[in-house]
Amino acid sequence: MSQQERWQLGGNAPEVYERYLVPAIFRPWAPILIAQAMLQAGERVLDVACGTGVVARLAAQHVGASGHVTGLDISDAMLALGQRRCVDLSGAGRASFIKADATALPFADSAFDVAVSIQVYEYVADLPTALVELHRVLRPGGRVLILDTDWDSIVWHATDTEQMGRLLAAWIERFADPYLPRTLARRLRDAGFQVDRRDVLVLLNPEYDPDTYSVANGELMADFAVTQGRLTRHEVDAWTQDLHRLGEEGRYFFSLNRYLFLAHR
Repeated sequence: MSQQERWQLGGNAPEVYERYLVPAIFRPWAPILIAQAMLQAGERVLDVACGTGVVARLAAQHVGASGHVTGLDISDAMLALGQRRCVDLSGAGRASFIKADATALPFADSAFDVAVSIQVYEYVADLPTALVELHRVLRPGGRVLILDTDWDSIVWHATDTEQMGRLLAAWIERFADPYLPRTLARRLRDAGFQVDRRDVLVLLNPEYDPDTYSVANGELMADFAVTQGRLTRHEVDAWTQDLHRLGEEGRYFFSLNRYLFLAHR
């Protein structure tokens, strides 16, 4: 199953992604991630699986008129949204977008100073090839910032814990490796990188709010579980209603760990 197919099976159409997950996830976190990447004026940046272009736009603003950001994705719809978000920067020659796969990067050796990858490699089945490709297109000394989730770190309060377990078990079928952060440092070293830093970024939603990641993504998770035949529509409706009720009672809680890796060639 390709990365694009995994998105589609999750009900995660780019328009839904743009409407719910960009405000809940990427806008709040993008400045933090860009700061961690330590972008400098004039640098050439690769955004692997750039999605709707939130990180690419911010990166282009940081590298300035003398720098350039290339956004790469396999989804035409995502690329269109990314190009739309960065249209003013693209016109100024500071951003461009290309359709390609993370395991076959269509760039020359040492083409980039920096690469960023946000919630991507957990979907990639042939990760060794993808990381070797990433190493190849970075210049010597070039750095990479990767953020991925360990889905075993999720804490989500629900009245029916058995039902919650079934839904989460269905959800992790989307990923090639739902526990990637546990082995990512070793995999980076195997590809030739030196790992400089590892850190954790915690998504904490202690209250029920439709604009938070957990509630917005919960709808996508419910749709995916139904699509996979793991839960019925009646069961997932009961689950979402339970979350809403917990919120009304002041008992809602959600936490999820995302792990940041900074490495260099």
